Amino acid sequence: MMKKEIAMFLSTTPYSYENTHTIIRLADAALEKGHGVRLIASGDGVFTIVKGQVPQSLKALEALVERGMKVDI
Repeated sequence: MMKKEIAMFLSTTPYSYENTHTIIRLADAALEKGHGVRLIASGDGVFTIVKGQVPQSLKALEALVERGMKVDI
């Protein structure tokens, strides 16, 4: 059986919307279920993965990457 990959698109700033938090929770749940996860950051969403921007989010995203999430910019 082929492993499913879930792609998530993040284009909003990490400090103006709850989208970053939602992405983190969904990615965590998908990885727990054994799915592949790919985060596509575009526009203001790129600021989520820039060092110094909302450190809690960056740390959470780094932990997801260690568990297998892939990130595209």
